[in-house]
Amino acid sequence: MLIHPWDAAVDTDEWQQWLATTDRFGTLAVNNVDPAHAPLLIHTHFTLAGDELLLHLARPNPVWPHLEAASQVRLAVVGDYAYIPSYWRAKAGGPDEDGVPTSYYSAVQFVCRPTVVDDADGKAQILQAQFADLQPEGGHAAVAAGEDPYGRMLPGIRGVRMAIVGVEAKFKYDDHNPVEHRERVIGHLHERGTGLDTATAAHQRLRLNTIGDWKTHRRQT
Repeated sequence: MLIHPWDAAVDTDEWQQWLATTDRFGTLAVNNVDPAHAPLLIHTHFTLAGDELLLHLARPNPVWPHLEAASQVRLAVVGDYAYIPSYWRAKAGGPDEDGVPTSYYSAVQFVCRPTVVDDADGKAQILQAQFADLQPEGGHAAVAAGEDPYGRMLPGIRGVRMAIVGVEAKFKYDDHNPVEHRERVIGHLHERGTGLDTATAAHQRLRLNTIGDWKTHRRQT
């Protein structure tokens, strides 16, 4: 994806911390084995475990032959997004109607090498990791091959381990614009207060506090 210097993650911690605050729900993109047909997009929860992404899908999912043939896949996560109207972005002293609209959002994309996991113990390990990540409060039975209730359900799923070979992170919040402009948009987002406006304003505030004036930040880095 296009990432301008002012939209890039400040460091690895930024995208990792943002991802930790999400539901770890993304879209897995897999090339179709028939190039005449569109790629497959699978919407799924996943778990980041070191240098791997872990997930599982139902066995009847049509993605399997395409996933098994793929040497690389991409998983994308998007959040904290909002439409920014044109009149919010008018230049100081200029008419509101001359402003240019945009979208604010956070996005992380992983490029991975997938490995399909079919053995019961391997699938149980993936489910254990996902429970620990997505349901840390517990409230579920033990997950083990051959043990009810989950053991008898394991044949109905297949696991996927995806070795991460690249990460692209983008935080698009007008960081190249003056501080006053960004402060004004934060106020507008809070005032409008629909959809993800509050979350978007919070992330823009975080970026503003971290980066400050982009021109000064760029000289310092």
